[in-house]
Amino acid sequence: MWYIVYNMSQFGAFVRDRRERLRREDSRFSVRQLARRLGVEPSYLSKVERGETAPPSEAKIVLLAKELNEDPDVLLAMAGKVSSDLQEVIRKRPELFGQLIRELKDMPEHAVLRLVREVRDGRW
Repeated sequence: MWYIVYNMSQFGAFVRDRRERLRREDSRFSVRQLARRLGVEPSYLSKVERGETAPPSEAKIVLLAKELNEDPDVLLAMAGKVSSDLQEVIRKRPELFGQLIRELKDMPEHAVLRLVREVRDGRW
């Protein structure tokens, strides 16, 4: 798995904030109940939220994103990870994708979105 240096406490704080906001409306988002649905110990989830331990595996983060109604790629990036399907795409043409990502990094968001739409719609 590729990792980006990221502050564990920022990932945990985001997860905790999102979970707590959902818990205000739905008790199913207590640490215990969410941990059970994720298949982890409540103490582990609590430590992740406090930034005391590294974020979970890709599979657990994807499941967590689904539970919290968040984009899995965003949570993976916050955890300093890249999804395995994106890793595979990059491995097929590493030089090309490296160059593409470096070129896109300074482009305004609207320009990147336009490019994505053009590729998606087959206008390239």
